[in-house]
Amino acid sequence: MSRLTESFRNIFKIHELRQRIIYTLSLLIIVRIGAHITLPGIDAALLSQAMQNQTSDNLFGLYDLFVGGAFSNAAIFALGIMPYISSSIIIQLMGAVVPYFQKLQQEGEEGRKKITQLTRYGTVLISAMQAWGVTIRLNNMDFQGLPIIPVEAQGIFWTFSTIIILTAGTVFMMWMGEQITEKGIGNGISMIIFIGIIDRFPYAILDEYQMIATGQRGLIIEIILLAFMVLIIAGVVLVTQGTRRIPVQYAKRVVGRKVYGGVTQYIPLRVNTAGVMPIIFAQSIMFIPNTVLSFFPDSEFLQNLAGYFVYTSPVYSFLYALMIVFFTYFYTAIAFNPKEVADTMKKQGGFVPGIRPGKATSEFIDNILTKITLPGSIFLALIAILPAFVSGFGVTGRFAQFFGGTSLLIIVGVALDTLQQIESHLLMRHYDGFMKSGKIKGRR
Repeated sequence: MSRLTESFRNIFKIHELRQRIIYTLSLLIIVRIGAHITLPGIDAALLSQAMQNQTSDNLFGLYDLFVGGAFSNAAIFALGIMPYISSSIIIQLMGAVVPYFQKLQQEGEEGRKKITQLTRYGTVLISAMQAWGVTIRLNNMDFQGLPIIPVEAQGIFWTFSTIIILTAGTVFMMWMGEQITEKGIGNGISMIIFIGIIDRFPYAILDEYQMIATGQRGLIIEIILLAFMVLIIAGVVLVTQGTRRIPVQYAKRVVGRKVYGGVTQYIPLRVNTAGVMPIIFAQSIMFIPNTVLSFFPDSEFLQNLAGYFVYTSPVYSFLYALMIVFFTYFYTAIAFNPKEVADTMKKQGGFVPGIRPGKATSEFIDNILTKITLPGSIFLALIAILPAFVSGFGVTGRFAQFFGGTSLLIIVGVALDTLQQIESHLLMRHYDGFMKSGKIKGRR
């Protein structure tokens, strides 16, 4: 404990690190404030009473978890950062099939800037579409026959102004996320999602406490559930930190009087190279069907179809799991290129024992990466759909979303990545880190 306390003290001894942490916390506070500022024209009291009758075991409840309650508050940040993630997914997928985007990816810094610009344009378009769906949903909400938007306030002006406000809120959050990444600590987009999920955790605990207090669940059962949750967290950490090391032998080279090489190094291949991004990507895609279907609240057929995309339904779980497996491989292919690694090794005189340099080495590394990614992707998928099964055993909707699933994976992944960045700052200035080894193996 004393070592941990000393590490936290060291954080605030480093001026740059202290400034980065304060800057990050300041922007995250703004994010949380925006999640509680209700849109103009909405009766906040009626909205609060209407939302009490809404269940949290549907896709809107899961979306509300990602945006930290801003959706149920009908706040200016109700859309959260999810439109930006959806836009990023579309651009990256197009980079795999459209020649124009493939060319941009190969143009270095200039191409990256152009892709970032296109992603921002896509964010505005997707935000506007989702905001339109939100206005339709709000116009149809009421409490005991009283609309949450007074009749005199309804109309084209309110709809247009709300779309502008919600879109601007998402763009502002996108900007804050980029600023956190550049000037703060951690990945800004992930941190915004992280803080929103953490904000919902006390409410989930309160729901469980009320069930115990009212006698709906015994204390022993609750302890068993919490113990099971701890085991899940341990499993998540093990998978996210698991590696397979490939030995690389560097031959001796004599240049003048100096001898180079003759040593063995290792290439660490992570079981989960993609981190939490497959979860975020897949979840963002799964929000799209209900967003589109919200445009047709009077269609009985489409509303029945929307029932298949409730996160507790088997159809949703199956499609969600498939998407996670797909995006795990997709993002791993983006983050780690076996051909580039093999070419670099060949130029530096390195080789994998028993494998010819060049193409054979690239195929060897790709084969191993494919094999270790499969169990990692399946594990991610199982953990992500676990809340749908846990909710069937009487666990409240809010707490079930923390019981494994997307939220837990994001919390663990973002926390480890952020600690790894803090650890790097400490070690660069010769301070002890959080671990005895002086190193946290974060995803790079």
